Amino acid sequence: MDKHSAKLSKFLSLILRHKPQVIGLQLDANGWADVEQLIDLVNQHGIAISYELLDALVQKNDKQRFTFNADHTKVRANQGHSLSVDLDLVAEQPPRILFHGTATRFLSSIREKGLLPGSRQHVHLAAEELDAIRVGQRHGHPVVLVIQANTMCQAGYQFYCAKNGVWLAERIPPQYIQFPSKVGRSRFKQ
Repeated sequence: MDKHSAKLSKFLSLILRHKPQVIGLQLDANGWADVEQLIDLVNQHGIAISYELLDALVQKNDKQRFTFNADHTKVRANQGHSLSVDLDLVAEQPPRILFHGTATRFLSSIREKGLLPGSRQHVHLAAEELDAIRVGQRHGHPVVLVIQANTMCQAGYQFYCAKNGVWLAERIPPQYIQFPSKVGRSRFKQ
């Protein structure tokens, strides 16, 4: 992805997940934005975008952050909202375990309170350990936590899988989190 596309992707994440008002955009209750209005407002904000560029970002972005509706007249972020939006998610049976990437500085709070969504609507989880490592690296020295997702599901907790494969949960209580036996290692006590 070239620099302009990367900058645009981050800007669209800000607009479609957190602050549509920055450009005067209105999202509907499900987080959808009108494509033509979004393009007009982003261009008015001084960032060049066309339908073709937006389409490329939606279709080819390795993180699959965005999706179009069926007729490509609306676009939204797949997950990660701090805004209250209804993504029409349906509870699904998760894999036996899921992973969460974080940084060492957050471990004491997580041990005490579990994983909370913070400013977002959901806690984000990965099906693959490597994806969780990448997330953790963004926050400092990475630590990967193992989530006993199937056990949680059996206890009545719900999981959702976003269109881009990111697993979501409202929270993860500490008793369902397996912490690494040694910080700095990516393998866990069994």
